[in-house]
Amino acid sequence: MKRIILLIALVFSASLCVAQSQDLSRANAYFDRTFYSDAIPLYENVIKEERSFEIVKNLADAYYFTNDLKNAERWYRFLVKNYPNKIDEKYFFRYSHALKASGNYEEANVVLRNQMILSEKELADFDKEIVVLENIASIGNRFDIKNLPINTEKSDFGAVQFGNKLIFASPTNDSKKYKWNNENYLDLHAVSSVDFSKSEAITVAFSKVINTQMHESNAVFTKDGKKMYFTRNNYVDGIKGKDKNKVSHLQIFSADFENGEWTNVKSLPFNSDAFSTEHPALSADEQTLYFASDMPGSIGSFDIFSVKINGGSFGKSVNLGPTINTKHKEQFPFVSKDGKLYYSSNGKMGFGSLDVFVSELKKGQFSEAVNVGFPVNSGYDDFAYSMDSDTGIGYLSSNRPGGKGNDDIYQITETKPLIVQDCQQLISGIITDETTKLPLENAVVILQDVTKTEIQKITTSSDGKFSFTGGCEKAYLVFASKEKYTENSRALKLNKERNKTNDASMALKSFEEIKKEETIALLEKKKEEEKAKVYEKQIAETKKKEDAKKAILKKKEDAKIAETKKKERIENLLATEKDVVKDKDRLVIKTEPIYFDYDLWYIRKESKPILNKVIDLMKRYPEMIVEIGSHTDVRGNNRYNLDLSEKRAKSTREYFIENGIPKNRISSRGYGETVQIVKCIPEEACNEEQHELNRRSEFVIKSI
Repeated sequence: MKRIILLIALVFSASLCVAQSQDLSRANAYFDRTFYSDAIPLYENVIKEERSFEIVKNLADAYYFTNDLKNAERWYRFLVKNYPNKIDEKYFFRYSHALKASGNYEEANVVLRNQMILSEKELADFDKEIVVLENIASIGNRFDIKNLPINTEKSDFGAVQFGNKLIFASPTNDSKKYKWNNENYLDLHAVSSVDFSKSEAITVAFSKVINTQMHESNAVFTKDGKKMYFTRNNYVDGIKGKDKNKVSHLQIFSADFENGEWTNVKSLPFNSDAFSTEHPALSADEQTLYFASDMPGSIGSFDIFSVKINGGSFGKSVNLGPTINTKHKEQFPFVSKDGKLYYSSNGKMGFGSLDVFVSELKKGQFSEAVNVGFPVNSGYDDFAYSMDSDTGIGYLSSNRPGGKGNDDIYQITETKPLIVQDCQQLISGIITDETTKLPLENAVVILQDVTKTEIQKITTSSDGKFSFTGGCEKAYLVFASKEKYTENSRALKLNKERNKTNDASMALKSFEEIKKEETIALLEKKKEEEKAKVYEKQIAETKKKEDAKKAILKKKEDAKIAETKKKERIENLLATEKDVVKDKDRLVIKTEPIYFDYDLWYIRKESKPILNKVIDLMKRYPEMIVEIGSHTDVRGNNRYNLDLSEKRAKSTREYFIENGIPKNRISSRGYGETVQIVKCIPEEACNEEQHELNRRSEFVIKSI
């Protein structure tokens, strides 16, 4: 079973490969014969599986030559991205036109500028042409344009006025199809110019003598209506002429109008089986015939030529040269009554594909051709332009989107002259007094370039206004001055926006006002300095007060902390030392009585061990400060008692110092009889034991 499935898959794959190979062979055959419409679906089928250089290139070209520029852009983009080293300049050229058709002008110009091999001069000319085209685009729409009801879903083009009729080319339904675009062959048709703008206008074949089974198009008539020139395939007396490659080229024929009919159809003598001549146009004096051709000596694929008409004979064909022609394609010439040559070109800088250009013949030389602008020109083929220069009404053919068929005829009415101007902007403003805001008269305003070279100078009137014209995308300096005033300047960089107004208004200040301001400023400075001093003093006072408050708060906080720590130390001391006791709000070192001899103050021997205990305690607590208080009883003179107690206290202190207690840790004070334990008033109220209680030495701890 697996072998059967595998065999079926192999057979299907082989069949698919054979089918694709057959499609590719047929597509290539159609392409080589310029049957592009037939080649496209076959290439589209093959390209799903294979995207080789040849297949992509041919598909892109097929779309390009059938004016499907959207799809052409897609495949040219693929070609440029994937095969950049295999394609030559013409593909970048076609790609750029496909880009322009979708409005991508900047990208199209980048493609051309980067890929085309140009000298420095050619690059400079290229950039200038872009600027010129931008200048033309800035004019806006120069024409009113209207799609005519005579258009069909096929190709209708090449309309010219002939008497009260409009003559144009259009496919005839009963003719065979032209494989390039799969439309029927073209014939010349006529419609009443009175009725052609109406939907019920009736179109008829122009002439059975003129129309054949081959292409006929682009007729031009003499003013008297007795002669016409038109384009037809190389087809004479029912015989189709071909070149060595079996291609039937286009030729120009003439015909005479005699007895109400066209007759005497002739191929003009400068035609050839080897090349095409097409699109005849007559000069205003009808002494010169202009046409397009790819004959030997052409600059591009098709050029515009002229030939002198000498009665019934013709002179030598003359190429109009590089002023008119390019290395690409120039076709569809037309000469207006006022002698201007119009033609279509895809080689000159335009808006995409064929654009209509105009040139004037001056002293035997044609001027540089100029793009006629919007909306005649678009991103698509715009051609077969004709115009009555007296009325400003004419006709145009185009394959632009929005039409009814492949090519449509449009009636155009010129509404604006073709005046090409460089992009400009206005630089204007008012010079004012900076103080009063009023305009300044007699101010000098100078416009300078980036090198500070003077371009223009203006002296303002009473309104203070000035105005200059500057080029777009340029930088300028506007300089303003006035006697007894300061100077001022403005630097401006203009963008691409046309007719934009750039405000360069400036204010100047008078020297008198500056002097006033300096005086005022000096006074204000002094005031500010005084204010600053007052303020600094206030700040200093405020800081001092705040610092004092902080100090007080800190002192209180420190005292609080110290008191807490003191309490902790006292509690620890009381808990540790049994000889330390609390006496009301005092902390006292409790000792045995210290005795002195009557009326004496030296330390007795038996008192020293008692004092030594106190000394040892103080040494255990190095932070401890003690006051020695000596007291007497009430007997005797107060003064005497106070002096005696003072001497005894000092004697005790000296003992402490002699035994290693620092002076700053021990103090002494004699209280006399001022602090009694037992109140003995009068002194006889107390017995000897009570007097002895009052006669004492106390060791009060002042700090720990």
